[in-house]
Amino acid sequence: MCESCGCNHKHDTLIRRPDTVDPAPHTAHNHVHGDGHGHDHEHEHGHGRKILVEQAILSKNDQLAGQNRRQFQARGVIALNLVSSPGSGKTTLLEQTLKILKTEMPLAVIEGDQQTMHDAERIEAVGVPAIQINTGSGCHLDADMISRAVQQLPVAERSLLFIENVGNLVCPALFDLGEECKVVILSVTEGEDKPQKYPYMFQAAQIAVITKTDLLPYVDFDISRAKSLALHVNPDLRIFELSAKTGLGMAAWLDWLRSLRA
Repeated sequence: MCESCGCNHKHDTLIRRPDTVDPAPHTAHNHVHGDGHGHDHEHEHGHGRKILVEQAILSKNDQLAGQNRRQFQARGVIALNLVSSPGSGKTTLLEQTLKILKTEMPLAVIEGDQQTMHDAERIEAVGVPAIQINTGSGCHLDADMISRAVQQLPVAERSLLFIENVGNLVCPALFDLGEECKVVILSVTEGEDKPQKYPYMFQAAQIAVITKTDLLPYVDFDISRAKSLALHVNPDLRIFELSAKTGLGMAAWLDWLRSLRA
């Protein structure tokens, strides 16, 4: 069991560039957390033990996140942690964003998925350097993974670094990666009550993006209610509504990204 988030899995992590060859199917990659040991072991039962281990893991992660943040700040790199449930349109939004901004500023992307190189390949096809982190059965990225990925990824000074987290609205809320802010993405094909169901993620985020607004005429989604619920959970949340497919609403999102480098 992963005691940091309560999920019944091991964290098997593989970091690779899109041009690398897939490992043999039997190859195992055991990810070691910052507490000096992996998850391939037995745990003592009892709530006290679980809380103590969870606190130790999160504390070590926060230390590593602080190191990441200081390194980013020293080089003028602004890192954004994109979080959402699967299928929200994160990668499509990222593709369209990169196509427009790549002539204006240096960009880089870290992709997080349990398996495959698909998203990193899509990003590199746009002409932006990307690296893929495959977490295996793991449900989130952590600060150590980001630290190791940045060592392999060419991130120029004063870059915008997009970190596309594993599709999950639970565990990524707990883990600071050293980012400037979390951007939570919600599509109109999901329920507008997601902020109520997953309040910790919306509390942890500074920005919310409602995507796929071109589908509003065809889905039962109350965008006003979704915004109201999100702001009830986090009154300081800044919300963008857009369609990466049609471009409607993209200008405000892009202007905010440009303002980060001002």
